Amino acid sequence: MVDTAQPLLHAPADPAAALPLLIEQDVPLAPLSTLGVGGSARYFTRARTRDDVRLAARWAQDGDLPLFPLGDGSNVVFGDQGFPGLVLKLELGGIEWRHDGTRAYVTAAAGEPWDDVVAQAVARKCAGIECLSGIPGRVGAAPIQNIGAYGQDLAARLVSVDALDCATLSDATLDRQACRLGYRSSVFKANDQGRQLIVLGITLDLEPGGTPCLVYDELAAAVRERMHTNPQLSDVRAAVLELRRGKSMLNDPDDPCSRSVGSFFVNPILTTEEQARAEAHARRSGALVATEGLRAIALPDGSLKIPAAWLIERAGFRRGERRGRVGLSEKHALALVNYGGATALEVLGLAREIADKVRARFGIQLFPEPVLVSCTLD
Repeated sequence: MVDTAQPLLHAPADPAAALPLLIEQDVPLAPLSTLGVGGSARYFTRARTRDDVRLAARWAQDGDLPLFPLGDGSNVVFGDQGFPGLVLKLELGGIEWRHDGTRAYVTAAAGEPWDDVVAQAVARKCAGIECLSGIPGRVGAAPIQNIGAYGQDLAARLVSVDALDCATLSDATLDRQACRLGYRSSVFKANDQGRQLIVLGITLDLEPGGTPCLVYDELAAAVRERMHTNPQLSDVRAAVLELRRGKSMLNDPDDPCSRSVGSFFVNPILTTEEQARAEAHARRSGALVATEGLRAIALPDGSLKIPAAWLIERAGFRRGERRGRVGLSEKHALALVNYGGATALEVLGLAREIADKVRARFGIQLFPEPVLVSCTLD
């Protein structure tokens, strides 16, 4: 191990770069993730400018090393053996607003906290992302996962994404269609044919003076409890934050259940035919009685979203149930918590147990929502 305070490499002189690039070795990754597991990065650096990102990508390319861009680590599970390449911590800053008639456009750099963008939008009375309040992480992660909550998602408001193409080391601007945003998926996550795109910033289209989104029953009820009529964007934001806090889905150092990556599994999306097969399977396994059906939320395209937390609990797992140092959150069955000193192997072991049990009981395969780095659920 080397002294991480000592520079191993300075980038070549570049008048556009505000700071030299410092590469460190053997940097522990557990403290850089909200789950708090994982080994060390072979190499690690921080990028505060776009030129820093390009320099880091070139350095990794020259060394034939894998490159992993990192924000707050709120949606990543690092394997216990660490990462064999360069981990690039994105710290690019800046939020800019402009108005064009009846629209408001906000451009935010990848290193900005996502919730800061939402807070500014609500303060400016610009509708469109108020239900995405409190989602942990940085702006750069938002299009990768196509973040969504309580009836809103990023796709509905995204104009474009600025990115670095690591293969060519050139800038790229992708419009909404080119981002191929789906349910917790995007071109940035797919990494097609080895092409790696690092998000540098995003632009959103918001609605000044717009009405808040209250299509989600749980949120609408929470807002009604706060006030009777004419809810404002600020009321919706406050209600969302309260709901997330009640589920330990905010980063809170005083809440042991927040030592997680939030939702560990993606809610399955089924066709009506798949729903029928799953219900028949569940009745045979005893997970459903003859008169019961799957809990499902109808989507506009006719498909059905099945709450993964409901599947987990109906498969026999309880909130707060533990396997040594890991367990389900006491507040929400969809969050797996590091209750202290856990390893990635232990977290993935519980995740595998849950996925196997849900598949056995319902015939439905659960897939992880966080990015698994140097580890697998298989």
